Amino acid sequence: MGISPRSLARMSGVFQLLEGVSATFGQVVVLGRLVDFNSAATTAANLLSQERLFWVGLASCLVGTVCHLVWAWLMYELLKPVDRRLAGLVLIVMVVGCAIQAVTGLFYLAPMLLLEDGSSLQAFSTDQLQALALSFLVLNDYSFNIYLVFFGAWCLITGTLIFHSTFLPRLLGALLCISGLGWLMFLHPPLARSLFTPYIAAASAAGELPLMLWLLIAGANSERWRQAERAHYVRQ
Repeated sequence: MGISPRSLARMSGVFQLLEGVSATFGQVVVLGRLVDFNSAATTAANLLSQERLFWVGLASCLVGTVCHLVWAWLMYELLKPVDRRLAGLVLIVMVVGCAIQAVTGLFYLAPMLLLEDGSSLQAFSTDQLQALALSFLVLNDYSFNIYLVFFGAWCLITGTLIFHSTFLPRLLGALLCISGLGWLMFLHPPLARSLFTPYIAAASAAGELPLMLWLLIAGANSERWRQAERAHYVRQ
């Protein structure tokens, strides 16, 4: 790449910020406002009465997925001098995670299509359509939990690469590993939900915010990055 390591790191920080804001807004803020998992009728009424917010939320989730792909690729380019094979593996993990994140968009979209297109679904009663719409939102929730497991694995491996790098602080890598272990708790969603506040949320903030701020403000040590890259080619 013709981009300097410091600029590469700062671009990574930018896309990390964009992904975090857009995905959180669409998946957490918007759905948190519209969805009542205890009432299909209330959820349907919220979706239909706040349709504009729904579509903004869906678009925000899709933008977040694209930003996450770019962020993952930039981190691969930044960290491949440490261990190219491990960096390649973690890129694959995140591509799979982003594919799952994109699938959540289909489950996000389906309820509105069901509720708006009643003319082609006359075999279903209103209550059945509302229940089916809520079922898709439950699937959205579970598929997002699966994505979080892949994101946790990405954080854990990426944190390990950062810890063994010479051009980023080791502390950032250790903290990101802790964040990854937190997200891996979503292997068992009920346990993760019970631990989310304050434990997983605190681990995420402690691991991801310092990394983002360091990337945005300081970037990477370009000279040490180039030394690591030269050392990698010597080992080859």
